[in-house]
Amino acid sequence: MTVSQLAKSIAESPTLKLNEEARVLREKGEAVVHLGAGEPKNKAPISAILSSAAKLSAGDIKYTPTDGIPSLKKAIIKYTEENYDKVVAPENVIVSAGAKQSVYNILFSILNPQDEVIILAPYWVSYPEMVRMVYGVPVIVTPEDGGFYPRMEDIMKAVSSYTKAIIVNSPNNPSGMMYPEEFIAQIIEFCEKKGIYVIMDDIYHKLVFDGKKWPQCYKYTKKDIESTHIIVVNGVSKLYGMTGFRVGWAVANKELVAIMANVQGQITSCTSVVLQAAAEGALTGLQSHIDSLRMTLENNRNVMVQELQSFSGVKITKPDGTYYCLPDFRAYSNDSVKLSQLLLKKALVVTVPGKEFGMEGHLRLSYAGSIKDVTEGVARIKWAIDPNSPNEIYIGDRKLVRDWL
Repeated sequence: MTVSQLAKSIAESPTLKLNEEARVLREKGEAVVHLGAGEPKNKAPISAILSSAAKLSAGDIKYTPTDGIPSLKKAIIKYTEENYDKVVAPENVIVSAGAKQSVYNILFSILNPQDEVIILAPYWVSYPEMVRMVYGVPVIVTPEDGGFYPRMEDIMKAVSSYTKAIIVNSPNNPSGMMYPEEFIAQIIEFCEKKGIYVIMDDIYHKLVFDGKKWPQCYKYTKKDIESTHIIVVNGVSKLYGMTGFRVGWAVANKELVAIMANVQGQITSCTSVVLQAAAEGALTGLQSHIDSLRMTLENNRNVMVQELQSFSGVKITKPDGTYYCLPDFRAYSNDSVKLSQLLLKKALVVTVPGKEFGMEGHLRLSYAGSIKDVTEGVARIKWAIDPNSPNEIYIGDRKLVRDWL
């Protein structure tokens, strides 16, 4: 069998791979603690369930317009006006099978071969691979001070005549950090001046802690929706804990949306009408679900940070939001892949190597699960790698003795 060089060059999603490894171990009866998944344990909002159930009960499950059903687009328009203070038309909105497809559609629509996309480290694992999948070139800008966002001057140095876009994810997966308001303002001002697209991945934008406010992007441009280079990506997966529904959207100028619709029409035709109905139900129903999830995550974040601070060698930056933190484990290992494999094999804890996010020596830990997951998972990590911790631990019904340090 022969496959394309492009297909062979695309890396496997590390998070999906780890999810599968954890599933197999659990099916074998192993007491796995999953700190790798960006997926809360909450139930989907009842408004989403009832809306999708009504569509199923009617039995009218057919194709929809490629860019989304009108009623869902109307809900997205209202959402955009309320949260972004921006009035947009139906022609400015396209619904896709998750925010991930929205990002891919954008890249497919704006990039020519060898065009460059600036990606800020730490970054979501799929960004560089999606750029490569459309024959673009990912240009990674890494903070020089070991922090979680680069200086504006470093971004400006990375821009060339081939630069078509910058991807900004704030609050950020994997660090949980939210870019400062002045930083967002500088990026948008620079990109508007240079004619570079700013792809704002806002999938976590309401999951912000400590009373902080997320700086919405349109605030920093004087251009209207048809002339701005800002493209907003969002969806229901993270805010409502509806990861399996796979509904996201993009907001951009009409011309680009029309091109994206052509691209999507040739790939997936349209997003399932049942899932679109669920997304509409989530957006138009009671929004207290988001506040409840945010408060749960904030409490879990506090426990995670407290537990990690008990390590003598771990450095942890307190996340501003999302489901994740990205602690620095370089006091124990500079190889995050080997460290992650050790923790899965010895302690049955799933983590994601920081290398996958452009931050070697770190591990991404999710606090989207239960408090028990957080405390037990961190305790196992400490037992596995910290020589100052007790030499024995119970995992499930088994007593394990550490003999590798």
